Amino acid sequence: VVIDLLTQQVHVNERLVRRLSDRRFGVGCDQVLVVEPPQSPEADFRYRIFNADGGEVEQCGNGARCFARFVRARKFTAKELIRVETLAGTIDLECLAGGRVRVDMGAPILAPERVPFSAAQAPASVYTLGVAGRECELGVLSMGNPHAVLLVDDVTAAPVATLGPQLQRHDAFPQQVNVGFMQVVDRNRIRLRVFERGAGETLACGTGACAAVVSGILRGLLDADVKVSLPGGELEINWSGAGHSVLMTGPATFVFEGQ
Repeated sequence: VVIDLLTQQVHVNERLVRRLSDRRFGVGCDQVLVVEPPQSPEADFRYRIFNADGGEVEQCGNGARCFARFVRARKFTAKELIRVETLAGTIDLECLAGGRVRVDMGAPILAPERVPFSAAQAPASVYTLGVAGRECELGVLSMGNPHAVLLVDDVTAAPVATLGPQLQRHDAFPQQVNVGFMQVVDRNRIRLRVFERGAGETLACGTGACAAVVSGILRGLLDADVKVSLPGGELEINWSGAGHSVLMTGPATFVFEGQ
């Protein structure tokens, strides 16, 4: 759900977000996105993201594509390359043919203290973490928001509903974490399910797709260009390695408009 705060004034608070997000009594969504004027002259817009529980978060890759389609459809800009401010920093959104949007998600953050992840001192491709009496191996990084990525044999049978919330609120993640369950199909394709902070399992997670691919590349399992199959559709992710931005390409579809 995208709210225009360029031409109207609305006080977006936790109560309103929870009401809109409710799939029975509201509109129904995983995130409420807000379009605001930029604070920096170098940006075109300010992009704010609220999870379904009302909490404001740093980044949402799928939301970024929706944001780009929205501001173009509303004729707030005619630019094909749109620069927006987020809590995680400035990102670039490129509108492509066929309703597709490529998002420069920036370089992944691998230093544990910056994720933040308190169970390690030095960056590693895989960490071991005790969860509910057993040890889990996971990749940990931030794409502007924290992610933990587990490798599974079959994503359909993965314990998303049980292990997801246990990891999400684990003490090692002081700001909680989004949990991805990744099945490697081959070096250029993965299947993925994500349990998100403040939303639970979602049909798709753009930053989760980016984090999974980065984790897979760091583990030596994936090449630079990867197609990510999520329950809600497919994304294309590219990462050329340390020091490079992660590029995410995928669609965004307008559903309906309300007031």
